[in-house]
Amino acid sequence: QVQLVESGGGLVQAGGSLRLSCAASGNIFRIYNMSWYRQAPGKQRELVAAIPSGGSIYYADSVKGRFTISRDNARNTVTLQMNSLKPEDTAVYYCKARISINYSGASDYWGQGTQVTVSS
Repeated sequence: QVQLVESGGGLVQAGGSLRLSCAASGNIFRIYNMSWYRQAPGKQRELVAAIPSGGSIYYADSVKGRFTISRDNARNTVTLQMNSLKPEDTAVYYCKARISINYSGASDYWGQGTQVTVSS
């Protein structure tokens, strides 16, 4: 009923930039928090950035000053602009959104992931 589709991953040299996008579609009543996670090989999935429907934006210390998260509520999209990329940013990046499909309750939905590889 609800689907998140990511795009924008790829291979980039250190110091370069990439822009990830995630679009939510389906039977959506309201979208609350939207966020980006990443998981590097052999490591746990970690929160990179989060943007609520209202309130403060969160960034992991490792990406502060380099990444920018934004959302377009009219289009149900969230974007992660990644600048000054480092090899340690290499990971599969996942979009997550907390979505309600009716007046009661909300659930977390995940995208399929998009690979970001930063070469040194």
